[in-house]
Amino acid sequence: MIKVEIIRDPVKLFTINDDRKEDGAELVFNGRVRNMERGKEIIALEYEQYEGMAELELKEIAQRTCKKFPIKDLFCRHRIGIINVGEISLHVVIWSKHRREGLEAMNWFISELKKHVPIWKWAIMIDNTRVPSECKH
Repeated sequence: MIKVEIIRDPVKLFTINDDRKEDGAELVFNGRVRNMERGKEIIALEYEQYEGMAELELKEIAQRTCKKFPIKDLFCRHRIGIINVGEISLHVVIWSKHRREGLEAMNWFISELKKHVPIWKWAIMIDNTRVPSECKH
């Protein structure tokens, strides 16, 4: 099952349960806003999306991830708007039979998300100016 959402409110974590009998690995990734950008202190990040296109692309990447790796389920919530330092901007859960394929799938999914999903972020500096956020990895 694939579930992807782009939301404006604080991220509510996906419910975890013990019903999974065949999956030995449950990987959870929470991307949080760091307090530094370009070596300077920030107070928040502001995420913007290409409305209507970002969620479609996110779903497509999730589907490709499930085809490329032996995983059954991938859930993702990506937040947009102003997100303060320390808060979650990205929440992903992947279930797989073994940890290795789950870890590889998580890494690939997040890398593809950052490359292809039309979501942009701005760093809000302590003087309230905004600068484009750089992600070089």
